[in-house]
Amino acid sequence: MAKGAHGSRQAAWEFFGTELKRRRENAGLTQVDLGARVFVSGGYIGQFEQAIRKPQLDVAQRIDDVLQTDGLFERLWRKLIKGQPYTEYFAHAAELERLATKICDFAPAVVPGLIQTPEYARAVILAGNPLATDEYVEELVRARMDRALLLRDATRPVYWATLHETTLRVPVGGPAVMAGQLGYIATLMHERRVLVQVLPFAAGAYPTMGKMMKLMEFEDAPATVYTEAVFSGNLLDDPAVVRRTQASYDLLRAAALSLKASLDLIEAAAEDYRRCASTT
Repeated sequence: MAKGAHGSRQAAWEFFGTELKRRRENAGLTQVDLGARVFVSGGYIGQFEQAIRKPQLDVAQRIDDVLQTDGLFERLWRKLIKGQPYTEYFAHAAELERLATKICDFAPAVVPGLIQTPEYARAVILAGNPLATDEYVEELVRARMDRALLLRDATRPVYWATLHETTLRVPVGGPAVMAGQLGYIATLMHERRVLVQVLPFAAGAYPTMGKMMKLMEFEDAPATVYTEAVFSGNLLDDPAVVRRTQASYDLLRAAALSLKASLDLIEAAAEDYRRCASTT
């Protein structure tokens, strides 16, 4: 995603926030008043108005109902989300990644997007879009790589990924791509940019089997959980749900290999793929 495109989209969200503030004040409501009526905190309303956070669709719809704006904020939301390089159900989660102070991913079958290589990302995207044009595929790859830049930033969040061993063993893109992907994860670990553990096959049954999860913590907002199914996603910040998800994630980490043993396994799998690639 080009910086210019991001800048124009950010300016559009700032317009959303300015208009929200104007309509709210015209209605004689404080941020706390409006937040109570649309079931979010007053602090959230303030962050929407400053374009720090983006509301979800149902919140935009409730704002329209309370402020009697005839669908204005829903229309703005749909227009802005349409301009995102991500699917509609993931766009808000991608925005929150940039604001998070800590991100914990669990991946049961696919390397999480934030630590994918371009070659691995391309193979995953092509698997789901076999008739797509090269231009479309490369646009999605670029968007994914742009997301991953946050792990290179000096103010990057703490990033902790737990990968099921399946993620290491499915040869996405072939041996050469997998060797590069696992080698990249090992490099990030050696550089102390990420923490990665592997949940081995030998661990057997595990919490929330087969389901991905992403936990995000923020400096001045409640923690959030993102989960994903087929062509749909859920962004949840109910404290009870977040606590249960965190407990499940803690159990996953407890059952996983240590950081050192995980690195050893990742590097061994990468070497196996390199040998396989050299013989083909």
